[in-house]
Amino acid sequence: MPAQVVNKDLQNERSKCTFNQEEFTLWWVGGEENLKEKRSRETYFASQPEFQDIVPLHFASHQELYEQTIRKATVIFTKVKKLLTDQGKYDAKNYVHFMEALLGSGFIKEGNPLGLHFSMFIPAIVGHGSPEQQERYLNKALNCEFIGSYAQTELGHGTFLRGLETTATFDPETDEIVINSPTLTAYKWWPGALAQTVNHCIVMAQLYSNGKCYGIHPFMLQVRDSENHMPLPGIDIGDIGDKMGYKGVNNGYLGMKNVRIPRTNMMMKNAKLFRDGTYVKPSSSVLAYGTMVFVRVIIVKNMAQSLAKTATIAVRYSSVRRQSPINPNQPEVQVIDHVTQQAKLFPVLAKAIALKLTSDSLWEMYEQTTSELNSGSLDRLPELHAIACCLKVVSTSDTATGVEVCRLACGGHGYLTCANFLNYYSLASAASTYEGENTVLLLQTARYLVKMWNQAVKGQPLMPTVQYLKDYVGSAVKQFPWSNSLAVIISAFQAVIANKLRLACQRIEQRKAGGSTPEEATNMTALELIRVADIHGRWFVLQSAYEMYEKACQKASPQMASVMQELCKLVVYDEALKISGDLLRFTTMTESDLIQLQQNFEGCLEALRPNAVGIVDAFDYPDFVLGSALGAYDGNVYERLFEEAMKSPLNQEPVNRTFELYLKPLMKSRL
Repeated sequence: MPAQVVNKDLQNERSKCTFNQEEFTLWWVGGEENLKEKRSRETYFASQPEFQDIVPLHFASHQELYEQTIRKATVIFTKVKKLLTDQGKYDAKNYVHFMEALLGSGFIKEGNPLGLHFSMFIPAIVGHGSPEQQERYLNKALNCEFIGSYAQTELGHGTFLRGLETTATFDPETDEIVINSPTLTAYKWWPGALAQTVNHCIVMAQLYSNGKCYGIHPFMLQVRDSENHMPLPGIDIGDIGDKMGYKGVNNGYLGMKNVRIPRTNMMMKNAKLFRDGTYVKPSSSVLAYGTMVFVRVIIVKNMAQSLAKTATIAVRYSSVRRQSPINPNQPEVQVIDHVTQQAKLFPVLAKAIALKLTSDSLWEMYEQTTSELNSGSLDRLPELHAIACCLKVVSTSDTATGVEVCRLACGGHGYLTCANFLNYYSLASAASTYEGENTVLLLQTARYLVKMWNQAVKGQPLMPTVQYLKDYVGSAVKQFPWSNSLAVIISAFQAVIANKLRLACQRIEQRKAGGSTPEEATNMTALELIRVADIHGRWFVLQSAYEMYEKACQKASPQMASVMQELCKLVVYDEALKISGDLLRFTTMTESDLIQLQQNFEGCLEALRPNAVGIVDAFDYPDFVLGSALGAYDGNVYERLFEEAMKSPLNQEPVNRTFELYLKPLMKSRL
């Protein structure tokens, strides 16, 4: 649309900002070099005509949408290589870094059908491939000489990996592995890009050798011919159909019938299979799930960005939209002036930042653990797995909830596709089930916490993220001394977790004493266990954000530090209010303390009100990335909504043919 003057209400909001937005942006993106690179990348791709849709793709058919997103995806890869080459920066490291940044950018809001190639296929080669296999596959994958996916989930099994039915049987006579889908439910189902895009994939299958099953292992499999892209013999492959979101990702199914691959196509960085069929197990069973841990770390980061984009749209719209006077003798006010609207949006804004800081903390933990793994130490791998599981749950569930809160806060206009809430909600909702269904992941974290509790009871050493358990060992509930300081509130979460964990472990023992097996007793206590795991994840978010804020405030200007402190307080108060019943139960909190907590929460809303637009502006998301008629920088909401409506194919002619075909005969029939 033509350049327009910024909406006066939105401009007025920007004039209220009390801090330097560029300072905030530099902190948010991680420094001047990152910001320069980000803006350069966004400007470059926003200017490319290949990414401009004359007719929005939500009007396209399933096939047309896939074809257009494939076109855009291949353009991205080609242009990235040219751009880096022109800058003299083209090498494998810079290329992967650039592509990783693009995958979470939202340049292709329908989902990038080649994204899984970089986010899972290449990491799987690195995580599961031996040095020889990495030499064989990695450069070809990086150069896109072949395109890959990660085929794990099946029609009948997903999160429960041990239940996967696909078989990989070693044939000692030919030194080959024979892969089969023995049943319909064994068909691989859901892998991104598998349907029509890729020609290779990492297949997770049950390894059989010398008549014995050794469990799930990864195998490199070519599924389509490199020249004509036809499915290879024994391969049944295709598209699983339309979905709520990720409509351009081309999710597929894969059935295999007596497909033979060389034994050396089994990925052997961890486990080994020798020529005579001898099997050598990995040093830790968790190593087999390294790719999933990596992806869960990335998910937390992506959810933070999605939530921040959603908050940007809703805060800007709420500053432009006027509705319902607060004083009946005055005009309608900006919706953002209603405290109920602030209570919806500002916690979402604060949570987005907290999740981003948590993702930074989790990434540091991942890199440290990976470094220790390479040195032969596996001590912290279970801890990383447990915390990545519950953070994946917290980030995806809170993002899905937050997007819906923001959509509802935008009233009827938020329901329009061009508002782009549907895209962000479908991304978060999908993430709640892929790479581990959320409830199952909470149970995995809970299993780790139960193990750590038992170690604490025995006086054994604990990992850093569960060190606090040792302070609560004993048979009786220990009341934690409450106060309203942030550090104390965050520590109070530890008291809640430890005491609820103690009670859950006691319930398990009681049920076992009553005749239940350990597995049955754990299942019957599952509701208590997942609650403990969820609060453990939320404690980690608060602790990580608090530490990161404290560190940042030491370097920030006083104005910036003041805003940071309010954001930190808001997310802590908000989470504390959500578990106020547990705090009343396990700490010395009184009713007056709870009233004070609510007042503190409302005080944060008031303090952040003048800076709400300034904060979302400082996220530095261009209109090209947000893709929302409601959240554009200029705030010209109504003009943009009307322009989007005019793009509808139904508005390209005054009378649709259905009038002559159906409506006119009906009206003339005199029913």
